[in-house]
Amino acid sequence: MLGSYLATLLMQKYLLYTIFILAFASCKSLKTLTAKDTSNAAGKNTTSGNKKDVRFLDDISVTPGGTTAPKTNSTAAKKKEVGKDKSIVIPISSSYNIETAAWLQIKYAIIMDVEVERLVNMPLLQQIDNWWGTSYCMGGSTERCIDCSAFTQTVMQSVYNISLPRISKEQYDVSDRINAEDLQEGDLVFFHTVSRGVSHVGIYLMNNKFVHASTSYGVTISDLNDAYWSSRFMGGGRVVK
Repeated sequence: MLGSYLATLLMQKYLLYTIFILAFASCKSLKTLTAKDTSNAAGKNTTSGNKKDVRFLDDISVTPGGTTAPKTNSTAAKKKEVGKDKSIVIPISSSYNIETAAWLQIKYAIIMDVEVERLVNMPLLQQIDNWWGTSYCMGGSTERCIDCSAFTQTVMQSVYNISLPRISKEQYDVSDRINAEDLQEGDLVFFHTVSRGVSHVGIYLMNNKFVHASTSYGVTISDLNDAYWSSRFMGGGRVVK
């Protein structure tokens, strides 16, 4: 009986020891698994809580609420755009749409025998077109009829914001002398048509062409190389605001 009792006690101790070993191992495993899960959760929290930008290709950053391009690239893009060929920029009047602007360019490019791309002063083309064909009359200054100095006075004020005297001789006196080879768009061109003094004025455009109110054709465009005008040309004048 005693032997059986002792064997039973030993068996119970062995079972308790085995249960203890298994329980300890399970707790350790559970702790390890829990630690791994906690590490993953911490990683997620760290990522979501990190306020630093996440970097991608081309240094483009993504932050909560939007995507931001690098300032250096943005600045370079702006410089590149600013550096485009400004000669083809068309300052269009608010009363003209792009179709009208293109038509005016084509129309006056043909008349002046120049490339369309060179005609970029749309306010000037608009003024020429508005007055085109208006009859000439001495002392006139309306759309019914106008004389040469009233025409230059009106256009220079409208396009260049330059105030000129009313008489062509006075316009000649207030302008700086410009040689024919140095003429630029917006310069005045002076002629003697009825006497040796200044009696006619127009506005230089380009390619030796100038716009003026002529006695024969009204407001029109003529060529400085024409025999009539070249023989009467007195010089150019530039007025600065």
